[in-house]
Order: sequence, then structure tokens, then C-alpha cells
Amino acid sequence: MTPDFVISIGQKTTLLILYLTMPVLLSAFAIGLIISILQAATQIQEMTLAFIPKILAVILTLFILGGWMLEKIIYFTKGIFDLILQVVK
Repeated sequence: MTPDFVISIGQKTTLLILYLTMPVLLSAFAIGLIISILQAATQIQEMTLAFIPKILAVILTLFILGGWMLEKIIYFTKGIFDLILQVVK
């Protein structure tokens, strides 16, 4: 097992993490931005007002994209196990 091999696995893992977390983070960011604009327009400065819509957006995003995320994780895990089998042999 060479250092390049380990770095390659680390890069693939990092990219997978970014791909899987980006939709959830973007939905929470978008909802937070919309709520902030509404708060600025109405001058309601309640700090806890944005939490419920953000939580609902994250849950909805996970509900919609959960199957795709699980498929990506399973595919990546199978690939890692295949690599382990190749290294052990």
C-alpha cells in the first residue's frame, strides 16, 4: 500500500462527504437566507425564528435525497471492501 493509494482513498472519501452534505447544507443556507431577509424586512429580530424552518428543510432534503445518499454510501463502501480484498491477497 503506497502513500499515493492512501491519499487517493482520502480524496475520494472527502469528495463523497462533500457530495452528500452539500444538498443538506445548501437547503439550510437558502432557508436561513430567506428567513433573514424576511426578518430584516419586517424588523422582527427573533433569533429562534429560523430554527424550525431550517430543521424542516433539512428533514425534507434528507427525505427526498436519502435514497440517493444511501446508494452512494453503499457503492463507496463496496469499493473500499473490494480494495481491502485486493490489498490482502
